[in-house]
Amino acid sequence: MAFWDNLFPGRAASQFDSGSAASNTIDLTKRRPSVSLTKQGAATGNLRVNLSWRMRTSDLEGRSRQSGRLLRNPSQFFKPEVVQAHTQGMVNVDLDLGCLYELTDGSKGVVQPLGGFYGDLNGAPYVKLSGDDRFGGSSGETIFVNLDHKDEIKRLLFFVYIYDQTPAFDRTHAKITLYPSNGPRIEIELDERAPQARSCAVFSVENAKGELTVRREVRFVYGFQAELDRLYGWGLQWGRGYKTKA
Repeated sequence: MAFWDNLFPGRAASQFDSGSAASNTIDLTKRRPSVSLTKQGAATGNLRVNLSWRMRTSDLEGRSRQSGRLLRNPSQFFKPEVVQAHTQGMVNVDLDLGCLYELTDGSKGVVQPLGGFYGDLNGAPYVKLSGDDRFGGSSGETIFVNLDHKDEIKRLLFFVYIYDQTPAFDRTHAKITLYPSNGPRIEIELDERAPQARSCAVFSVENAKGELTVRREVRFVYGFQAELDRLYGWGLQWGRGYKTKA
């Protein structure tokens, strides 16, 4: 950033689709759904894509009911709030991060924990899953993309699905964060309530005429990978898969 950019605070921020210069983050939203990695000088090196999630501890409806009780009975204001904790026995939500890929040579496939398709970073498809987080830990799940081989990548579709088939996106707060090799990180919130959905196409990466573009999708579906495949025209054959017990 040049020295004179600091003299015009709005100038640097306007280069990005959305976000905060202070937090060094670009937020992809419905109004501003895309950003070019190429124009940011971030189309090389390893792109790190992280999924993190936590259980929702409250919602607007619950807070509204509590406010109404306080107005009717002000003495309740001095009582400590009872927190309903989500335990592993009560809510067992296993969110998984996956990636559909299509290379320029026409080969297609998927990288995901289910079935043990962990991919390869230095060989095709140049996409690799680091591991499988089953409990929503602080590190979450991470997929790496080797953008030094971007010319061999045609398109990618990153998605999240609930392995145990229990629709619970409305009870989780999930976020995808992209860490390019250069420039600000990119965040996409899965903040839409979709209580019956089991999968969500979160974002795509397309290589068009040498430019890599990240585009927000956030499309919830009631099915799994096969339905995402149908929506985006991948044309893969899908079968039933299971995980080993943790």
